[in-house]
Amino acid sequence: QVQLVESGGGLVQAGGSLRLSCAASGSMLSITAMAWYRQAPGKQRELVARIASNGTTNYADSVKGRFTISRDNAKNTVYLQTSSLKPEDTAVYYCNAGTVVVTGPTIRYLEVWGQGTLVTVSS
Repeated sequence: QVQLVESGGGLVQAGGSLRLSCAASGSMLSITAMAWYRQAPGKQRELVARIASNGTTNYADSVKGRFTISRDNAKNTVYLQTSSLKPEDTAVYYCNAGTVVVTGPTIRYLEVWGQGTLVTVSS
């Protein structure tokens, strides 16, 4: 069983910053891409940033230049450094990872989600 545990959310004033962390644990052969999504009240979940296993990154236009995604493969951890936060960044932030796991005689791809961490930006 693979689990993702997020931390680092909280309340911050507009213009401030937060660093979100997400650690993967459990039995897995490898992790492919890792990503951060967010879901604001009444809105659909959206991709914020994604980082491939080779370090290639991509970002939502709304966060480019303000957020930075990184990963520590030795720790199976992905980070999201946020800065210049705006009230519209308020959302539950979810970690996502693609993992390769062994289930009996089978090796398969398993997408895993964290439980979410709330980021609230006050104006």
